Amino acid sequence: MPDAPGLELIAGELREAHPESVLGTYHEHGQACLIVEPEQVLAVLTWLRNTPGQEYHFLSSLHGVDYLPATPRFGVHYELLNRDRVERIRVRAALNDPGGDELPELESCVELFPTAEFHEREVYDFFGIVFRGHPDLRRILMPEVYVGWPQRRDFPIGGEPVIFTHDERQVPGWSR
Repeated sequence: MPDAPGLELIAGELREAHPESVLGTYHEHGQACLIVEPEQVLAVLTWLRNTPGQEYHFLSSLHGVDYLPATPRFGVHYELLNRDRVERIRVRAALNDPGGDELPELESCVELFPTAEFHEREVYDFFGIVFRGHPDLRRILMPEVYVGWPQRRDFPIGGEPVIFTHDERQVPGWSR
């Protein structure tokens, strides 16, 4: 991973290529992170992938976070890897909660990193973050008829019956 001065050099080069794209940086638990403007996330990811000297060609992970009660409330973290240098960098896009029935939105990076297809579906499924331009954005682990976003911090806990083979006939609607 880039050390702290290396991270600042990357952020500086990114700011030159894409002004106002980098909101901040941090180095925490041995992990270098760029905090980026959500509307610039594709430009940043493309720059990190294609720029000579960066070449982070592999998206190893993409995941969502709910920072409630903080604002911005949601984060989408991209873990990129340069396999030649065995070096990681994290990119974090912070999203505000639009409130009401609206869901937070971010551009899909599936065109850049095909491995993001299932990661983005999982973030949508559990956090309700919509990835614009995703080729097949639908639930991946929860049933299509499920209501709510179970990994949000304000989601009610409990209430779902656990189905075992000995009680499956006693729980109505278990197979729907």
